[in-house]
Parts: sequence; structure tokens; C-alpha cells
Amino acid sequence: MDILNLSLWQVRELLNKREISSYEIVSSLLEKIHNEDKEIHSYLYVNEKAIDEAKKTDEKIKKGENIGKLEGIPIAIKDNICTKSIPTTCGSKILANFIPPYDATVISKLKEEGAIIIGKTNMDEFAFGSSTENSAYGPTKNPFDKTRVPGGSSGGSAAATGDNLCFAALGSDTGGSIRQPSAFCGVVGMKPTYGRVSRYGLVAFASSFDQIGPITKDIRDSALILEIISGKDNRDSTSLNIPVGNYTSYLKEDIRDFKIGVPKEYFIEGLDKEIKNTISNLLEKIEKEGGKIEEISLPHTEYGIAVYYIIGTAEASSNLGRFDGVKYGYRSPNYNNLIEMYKNTRGEGFGEEVKRRIILGTYVLSAGYYQTYYLKAQKVRTLIKNDFENAFKKFDLILTPTTSEFPFKIGEKKDDPLKMYLSDIFTANVNLSGLPAINVPIFSSSNNLPIGLQIIAPHFKEEKIIQFAYAIEKILKGGKCE
Repeated sequence: MDILNLSLWQVRELLNKREISSYEIVSSLLEKIHNEDKEIHSYLYVNEKAIDEAKKTDEKIKKGENIGKLEGIPIAIKDNICTKSIPTTCGSKILANFIPPYDATVISKLKEEGAIIIGKTNMDEFAFGSSTENSAYGPTKNPFDKTRVPGGSSGGSAAATGDNLCFAALGSDTGGSIRQPSAFCGVVGMKPTYGRVSRYGLVAFASSFDQIGPITKDIRDSALILEIISGKDNRDSTSLNIPVGNYTSYLKEDIRDFKIGVPKEYFIEGLDKEIKNTISNLLEKIEKEGGKIEEISLPHTEYGIAVYYIIGTAEASSNLGRFDGVKYGYRSPNYNNLIEMYKNTRGEGFGEEVKRRIILGTYVLSAGYYQTYYLKAQKVRTLIKNDFENAFKKFDLILTPTTSEFPFKIGEKKDDPLKMYLSDIFTANVNLSGLPAINVPIFSSSNNLPIGLQIIAPHFKEEKIIQFAYAIEKILKGGKCE
């Protein structure tokens, strides 16, 4: 039995039965990372002290002490989530030597349940990208085809999970950065409702969009981790005091009476034919299982990408103002005065995509263009949100493809930012509306590359997603929809 091929919940059961030790799990995983991750490059930092933590777990189990839901299980963390005494670089040169003095709330919650942080995963610099090619430390490769990208910006977390280099990971989702790489790497990626999971300790990209969520091998693992990391946090003013469900209790295969909307705007020209046909075949199977499917319209869908990049870059330009070489991070050695230090530090420390988004964000917030771009984008954001709210008056869930294409080749879109931005075309509107959504992997018949199904629910209805996604997982069985 290769324990690294198992899901988190399967390893947890073996640990609880004492059929395996945490030391065996962690040592096997570290060995695989050292032997194989040089090619994939999913990790930026590997926590060698995880072995010591595993030994402590085994002692707890041996003594019969109470253990947590994730006791002794290694989990990977996207490198924009703060981890005490472990580097957090955001994939950027400007934070190359930054070691946070505190844990993000989600990290504290994982540790309370006994999880072991195995390492920090690669990402697009400050989460700016859809391919993990924008990392200052080099790109991550797709585990299914190493000539292709893993998606982004949580590409390291998705690739590590897809290649069995971790049992689960955390990512962050601003415009699709959990769901899109999960679709490209054939794993489950959950973006919770905005406010469901604390953002305290997440290095901000766009504060009104960002949300942390789990990337896992299956739906059961996603439900378990979401249960643990969710909840009100007084250190995050956007965290809401909404009761957290017992998500693992919704792992049911029954989808009868689910009313499902399928928006025609997501089946447009440009959607890969095989992805379209695969999703259509799955919709037929859902109907046979009792799901009630109807075509709907979300009329303002086409404006989502423009709105997302106007508001997102505006918020990013403000959030990145703190990186100036004064308090922490990289400081240029070449300056004669304070202004020169600011300029040279940012010029040398930030990558090209970060600079591009800061400039664009500053532009749309400037006095001459604020009303023309930023204010208008906020008004259209409300229209997009209203489209979803109107649809959910009649439907329980909305189904769409997660991406319009298969994973693209490394370098294919690197020099064309507009093409790269369109990678988020099916995911960004969920963030604009603050809704929960998940990627469920399906595998292509022709090339064995992953395809993603996106399931979207009303605010704080993650349990509906969990139940439906679990049923889809069972329908797919081998992962393909012929």
C-alpha cells in the first residue's frame, strides 16, 4: 500500500487504528518531496522539523491522549498565508527573507486539530496570475504534463495535491485562484463564501475578494478541512458570525429534487469542444439521477473580467503600498535618500506583473478616472451580484465549466497579459458576488488531462455544494464522464 496515494481521511483512519504512524507518513512524504519535487517545483519551503512533530504525535497516540481531527497529518500551505517561524514570501523577491512572528487564524485552527505544516507552496507573485509562472522563484509544472502550467495563483498547492506531494493544502482565491488550478491539476478546490473563513494572516491581494479555502484529493477531505477553518474571527472585520455547519454530515449521494441552473453565457464560443461535451454528458447523467436542470441567463456575465481587474488592481495597488523597504522585507542597497530607497526597493523587489497591476490600479483610482472606471465597475459588480441572487430565488445550485480550456503550455500566454487574464473568465464573477463555489475534477477521454466542473451555491450554503459534489464524485467513479 502506497500511503501517499491515499486521501487525508483514509490516512486519518489508519492512524486512529494505529495501523500506521505519523512518523511513517511524514518521512515518506518528505522523501517523495526531496526526490520528485525538483521537477514539479510545487514547494518553496519544506519544513524538515515536521519529523519531530510527527514523533510527538505518535507519543500522544501511544499514551492514549485526545487527538485532533488532523492529528499527525501533513498539510501544505500557500506561501501568502502567514506561518510563525516559517518563511512567507508570497512568491516575491521583496519578501525573500520574511519570517512572520505569528500564525494566520487558519493555521492556528489547523494546528489546534493536530495538523503538521509540511511546507509552503509556490504561487504567482502576490497571487497575481493564472499560471504560477509569475513566481520570483521559477514556475511550477503541471503533474499531468510537465510542459503545461498548473494554473494559478495557487498552482503550487494544486500541483502538490495532484502529485501526492501532500495530503491536502490551503490556497487563496481572489478571482479563481483555488478553483482554476484545481481544475488544471485534477483536484478538488473549494472557495468558501466571503466572510466564512478568516483572512487574518493572509497577505492581501484584493481585500473585498480574497478568501482562503482547501485544495484536496476528494470531497470528504474538503468538507473536513472547511469545517475546521471556518468561523467568526474577531481579528478579521470581514469575518461573519454565521453558524458553521457539520459539513461532513452532508456527504450523501442523493441529488433528487436539486434544482440546477446552467447559464448559457458559460457555454460560449471559445469553450473547448471536449470540455463542453464532457460537461454536457455529465449534465445528462445528473438528470438521470433525479436532478432538475434548466438553462438560465446571467446577463451581465460578459462584464465580469473587466470589472474584476479594475476593482482588483485598485485594491492591490493600495494593499501593496506597505512594501517599501522600511519595516520588513527586501531593501535596495542603492539609494541616497528616502525617495530613492522606495523607488529602487520596489523596482528591484517587485516582478513585472506586480508592477503592471500597481500601475493599472493607481490609474483607475486617480482623480481623472475614478468615476469613469472604478465607480462604474462597482456599479456593474452590483448588477452581476443581482444576477446570481435572482437565479438563486429559483435554483439551489448553478453549474458551469471551471475553465474554458485545458491546461495551457508553459510560456504560451506569458507575454500576453490579456490572454492570461481571460483564464479567470468562468470564476471571477463568483468572487465579485462573494459566493461559495467548488471545482470537481473530471478527466478527459482523449488526453487524460483534467477538466473542471464548477458548482456555485447561494451565500453560506456550502453544505449544498458538499452534498451535490459528493454525489457527482460517486457518479464519476473513475473520474471520467464518457
